[in-house]
Amino acid sequence: MLLTKASEYALLSLILICEKDVPQDVDTLSTQLGISKSFLAKILQSLAREKILKSFKGTKGGFMLAIPPKDLTLKVIIESAEKKPTKVFECSTPESKCPSGKEEFCKILPVLSKLQMKIDLFLDRITLKDITEN
Repeated sequence: MLLTKASEYALLSLILICEKDVPQDVDTLSTQLGISKSFLAKILQSLAREKILKSFKGTKGGFMLAIPPKDLTLKVIIESAEKKPTKVFECSTPESKCPSGKEEFCKILPVLSKLQMKIDLFLDRITLKDITEN
């Protein structure tokens, strides 16, 4: 599973947004994080479309959490930022198809499936609240 800058920036921005009681604008967040304003804006808009954030327009506009931090899991954040399910490898779930078409010979699928289950469970147990409190 490759976590891209989108996941990293989504997590970092959600941590900052979580710590404030007022909407946080993209300019301020991008300056605080030292990242591209346009890239961050796309990520935050995507999180708003996924109903993780609420978006407010105007001079006092910006983004606020739409979900309480205790209910927002790392898995949901990553999958929303990446726009795809978290997978260790393309073939790490039993319903996945082997890219080489050799499922009947594959000896690692059971191991990868177990690893996938453990990762999913781990990501489902960590919340934004857990991250901000540690």
